[in-house]
Amino acid sequence: MSEENILVVPRAVFEKIGAFQGLSLETDRYIQAFLDPANNLFMPRSLAEEDPTHKQIIPYLVIRVQNRILTYTRGKSGGEARLHAKISLGIGGHMNDGDSHAKHFDHDAYLRAVERELHEELEITAPYHQRIAGLINDDSNEVGRVHLGVVHLIDLDQESVQAREDAIHNLQLLTPTEIIEKIEDLESWSAICARGFDQMLSA
Repeated sequence: MSEENILVVPRAVFEKIGAFQGLSLETDRYIQAFLDPANNLFMPRSLAEEDPTHKQIIPYLVIRVQNRILTYTRGKSGGEARLHAKISLGIGGHMNDGDSHAKHFDHDAYLRAVERELHEELEITAPYHQRIAGLINDDSNEVGRVHLGVVHLIDLDQESVQAREDAIHNLQLLTPTEIIEKIEDLESWSAICARGFDQMLSA
């Protein structure tokens, strides 16, 4: 089987726009640059995971039903061993060259990839709408140094969501206050989201 080629953006592009640590709500200028085909490329995953000169762009889909947020525990069958057993708020994964019809990646290809990722990992039967609510960067650990998250807030009209993937365990809908109480058990991106809920959810 051939190796997966995944979407990356040179760290130099990120730094030119303005590198940050933690959460940024300035989504438009980053997304516009990252989805400019002149600024992105596909790289074999084995190389990208060890190359901090590039950032893998990962949609991080946060599901909300009224005032509660979907949480889950990552199982061992998930793709990123470094995150197993952590509580997560975000559904997401790599975008690969199968999501694009060209050498590079544009806005339409990105939206297709987001929808694919959402429906691969979850079964959602209720109507929903979404928006990009923030971006996450965490260079404090080896996982974060090679990834950058695009937080999508997915608002469901009603509670109608189930896991499709074995790696998604213990689905629960919790209030932001309940999530903050579990902050020590969250993966790093989820902790960053949780601390920024007031900003992201009210934007």
